[in-house]
Amino acid sequence: MKSKTIALVTGANKGIGKAIVKGLANQGITVLLGSRNSERGLNAVADLKNDGDIYFLEIDVTNPTSIEAAYQKIESTYGHLDILVNNAGVAASRSKPGEADVIEFKKVYETNVFGVVAVINSMLPLIRKSSSGRIVNVSSLRGSLGDEGAFIGQPSISYSSSKTALNALTVHYAKELASVGIKVNSAAPGHVATDFNDFKGKRTPEEGAAIAIHLATLDQSGPTGGFFDDNGNIKW
Repeated sequence: MKSKTIALVTGANKGIGKAIVKGLANQGITVLLGSRNSERGLNAVADLKNDGDIYFLEIDVTNPTSIEAAYQKIESTYGHLDILVNNAGVAASRSKPGEADVIEFKKVYETNVFGVVAVINSMLPLIRKSSSGRIVNVSSLRGSLGDEGAFIGQPSISYSSSKTALNALTVHYAKELASVGIKVNSAAPGHVATDFNDFKGKRTPEEGAAIAIHLATLDQSGPTGGFFDDNGNIKW
């Protein structure tokens, strides 16, 4: 009997993360809705009660104790993890580079970069037990150093560069894990209406979630070590 596919989505009590949870669950996947706030996480699970096999998992990606507790919960309950979507992230002010606040920089990187490393490294033993492990890092067009990325509009230097660093993590992990069949990719949801941008985005959370869901469910012929949006490859 084939074991159930298990997915963890961090920062999933709202917005794009919540839409990713819904989309994966709609495909018959058991999804752990990760949130550092238990009340918000449980409320999100309640909202999605008709959308599939979804459970709340408390996880704060900046807290090693919380990450370890989440690992132990998954290990004892399921014994493996097939999909990890690193969606948890924080926004930042749009100060000019020469006026950037180093304290804010550290806060942004703590979640958007260091938190991803901490979660991946903790969960890897479980993902290695999967026959089709997939890791998706939710990035941003602002993380691109190409013509459509950081040079367009008024990007935040701390946020944008954190996503550039996240893309670099994707490449490094993809290279290490290619030999064991674990695919690692970055997803750019686009300009989605969330509280990150005071709901000024032009895309719905469901539209933004689509590329992450696609990358999380790639078959064996799918790519690894890439940066994608709905239109395909994005320049690093």
